[in-house]
Amino acid sequence: MFSNYLIGLREGLEASLVVCILIAYLVKTGRRDALKPIWTGIGIAVAIAMGFGCVLEFGSQELTFQAKEALGGGLSVLAVALVTWMVFWMRRTARHLKSELHGKLDQALAMGTGALVATAFLAVGREGLETALFVWASVHAASDGTPRPLIGVALGLATAVLLGWLFYRGALRINLAKFFTWTGAMLVVVAAGVLAYGLHDLQEAGWVPGLGNLAFDISGAVPPDSWYGTLLKGVFNFQPDPTVLQVTVWLLYLVPTLTFFFAPVGFASGKRKVTVADEQGSRPSQA
Repeated sequence: MFSNYLIGLREGLEASLVVCILIAYLVKTGRRDALKPIWTGIGIAVAIAMGFGCVLEFGSQELTFQAKEALGGGLSVLAVALVTWMVFWMRRTARHLKSELHGKLDQALAMGTGALVATAFLAVGREGLETALFVWASVHAASDGTPRPLIGVALGLATAVLLGWLFYRGALRINLAKFFTWTGAMLVVVAAGVLAYGLHDLQEAGWVPGLGNLAFDISGAVPPDSWYGTLLKGVFNFQPDPTVLQVTVWLLYLVPTLTFFFAPVGFASGKRKVTVADEQGSRPSQA
């Protein structure tokens, strides 16, 4: 449940920051007339992301077992690739996110209502689709027959919305450099578990060999239905009887990715602390 909460919090907060920057800029520059198109674009993006998640969930229920496993494994690998790209992208560009969005918004204001809707949709939609895909893959990997993974995601998204509102009102400050660094690192750990589980799905589908070649089996010491087994699975997507391929892929992904992620370059090495106030500028007028 914690890993799903982290996904909802991290992904939702990125979208919330984008919304805060767009809305605060329009209010600060006296362009309240453009708020409606912006909210329309945001609403369309959220609706499409939710629809995409529903298609993934309900569309896969009609498939055969092998097809479900192949779909789940393939989408898990894709989700890990997208999330890995996202955490590195945010690590490099978070400092310039405000100016980038302001530039796009200025162009859209000059072009009219349709451009404003499209700008908001594209700014939030990418985050929404990535979130829907990774949430689906993570919930699929951590599913234990209970609604806890979905509850974790919902709580994370709700927390992100609340934090976004507090940021906008100027009631909360946060060091974005540290936040995105440490949550990004935790997300990489979660992604490693999703990737290993995705490979297991592909093995069960018969697309990848080695299903019976176990690296170890500690099911007796860590029963999957025990509280600690459930906790390990919920947080790290831990499996007590992984295949050799799963362990190999987990290590080959996790170790190099974290090494590069913490390398002292670009955004991570900047001496200046980046806060939410830096992204928004001075506190905006009340909407």
